[in-house]
Amino acid sequence: MAQKPERIAVYPGTFDPFHNGHLSLVRRGLEVFDRIIVAVARDSGKNPLFSLEERVDMIREIFRGQLRVEVEAFSGLLVDYVPGAHANTILRGLRAVSDFEYEFQMALMNRKLKPSIHTVFMMTDYRWLYISSSIIKDVAKLGGVIEGLVPESIQARIEARLADVHGGASALPAGGPAKA
Repeated sequence: MAQKPERIAVYPGTFDPFHNGHLSLVRRGLEVFDRIIVAVARDSGKNPLFSLEERVDMIREIFRGQLRVEVEAFSGLLVDYVPGAHANTILRGLRAVSDFEYEFQMALMNRKLKPSIHTVFMMTDYRWLYISSSIIKDVAKLGGVIEGLVPESIQARIEARLADVHGGASALPAGGPAKA
């Protein structure tokens, strides 16, 4: 009997920062795929808070010991990266209808460029519908509470980076974030 090929999905993004919505999608993706490669994009057109190397390191720390999750940096076209990772599936999360239009266009362009690559969409867990990396950064920069929105180790890195950006003075109120 022939061995069934391993089902590998590539989950791409800038992940600046990687948050609990991303974490939830990877965990749920592992219920469908044998292995997931979190592919951290170098070329995003965004102004990242963390360098590519820092983002990769932070995500690797989250999945340390999880043999079915790999974390790699990539640049260039995703459809060129995916076959080199021995995958043929791109995993994407959807939060709202507004995400769908953009993601649908990207999936169709990827399909045009490489018809052998498929895109699988998973709805974000309802607990994370309202968060995005941009919103988390904005809230943190203004001293708001991000506890519970990102893994603890990443929260500490965000707070430390914002303290560095503000010349050693944290953007957070004295005594840490204000509690609601």
